[in-house]
Amino acid sequence: MATDLSLANRYAHSLAQSLMVPVTVFRSEAGYAVVTSDEFEGDPASVVTEFDPYEA
Repeated sequence: MATDLSLANRYAHSLAQSLMVPVTVFRSEAGYAVVTSDEFEGDPASVVTEFDPYEA
């Protein structure tokens, strides 16, 4: 978990590019977290941003 949104976004972007899968950044009670989008099962309202390596 990260408490800094810019750190979570950098990690998510790097992860999406490395794995070549979409990833989701979401906010939880403990801070910001990053998970592959196909594994995200939380509240859609908690999603901060998504990174898709295939979008321009």
